[in-house]
Amino acid sequence: MPELLWGFDIFDDGRAAPVTDADIPPDGQAYRWVHFDLATPDLEPWLADRIPELAAAALAQSETRPRCERLGDGILLNLRGVNLNPGASVDDMISLRLWLAPGLVVTTRLRQLMALSAVKEDCDAGNAPSSIAAFVDDLTIGLTDRLEGVVLELEDQADGMEEAMFHPTSDMGSDLARLRQRMIKLRRFVGPQRDAMVKLSALDTPLLDGDTLGSIRRTTDRITRAVEALDAARDRLMVVQDHIDAQAAQTLGRNSYILSVVAAIFLPLGFVTGLFGVNVAGMPGTEWAFAFALLCLTSAAIGLALYWLFRRMKWL
Repeated sequence: MPELLWGFDIFDDGRAAPVTDADIPPDGQAYRWVHFDLATPDLEPWLADRIPELAAAALAQSETRPRCERLGDGILLNLRGVNLNPGASVDDMISLRLWLAPGLVVTTRLRQLMALSAVKEDCDAGNAPSSIAAFVDDLTIGLTDRLEGVVLELEDQADGMEEAMFHPTSDMGSDLARLRQRMIKLRRFVGPQRDAMVKLSALDTPLLDGDTLGSIRRTTDRITRAVEALDAARDRLMVVQDHIDAQAAQTLGRNSYILSVVAAIFLPLGFVTGLFGVNVAGMPGTEWAFAFALLCLTSAAIGLALYWLFRRMKWL
């Protein structure tokens, strides 16, 4: 028998009796909820003996993506939640695997998930979800509440990037790249989670009543808005990146142009100084004391003439 992280026999009135051994037969409860850590020894054989093979394999997988699938009279549901554990990155979404069947809820995880812990706290307080439908509803609402908070924070950061794009700082590029990376990682799982919720809200199963399906549809709409907000913020950050790149290219082009004009002005001056710098017999002015001064004045005059010409041609 694998060790439980926690387990409860939950009654219609919201009371929850703790369970320490999942193999002990339930006694008059509405349903039993057992929760395991995937690292628990002997978990896979226990799951294989008690739930359908496909569901048992899915609950034991270390890497999952959001999905919803009906298997006989049960529902296999994989979801993701933002990582709100201390010192963790919120975009490192935590996977949660659920098997829902008449009278039984089995959940497995690798890391602590705050939304699931909140349901446990309700059970400890005697305010447990009174049915499997209510359990799914409370859990998905909790996951979505926390997701919306993170998405709102990312939107605020995107707003700040937009306001600062006309006065970029030296580290803005790295901050922008990190923010875009966080959004991409979130979007990777939030999109499939929306699809799984859409499928869940359309299931025809006695486990989910009409009121619960209506609430799940509203939760699905909230996840859809979160996906749209992530997509919009990602596109806005692409505009910010394009603006920064355009400004950098414009600055580089202007500097290159100025250097080209300066080089064009000094090119004939370099020719003159190079010509008069040769050390061969017959150079004019070698015996005249004012020859060097005349050469300098001539060079200055050529430079001023070229500058006037470039201004006249609107190259400067």
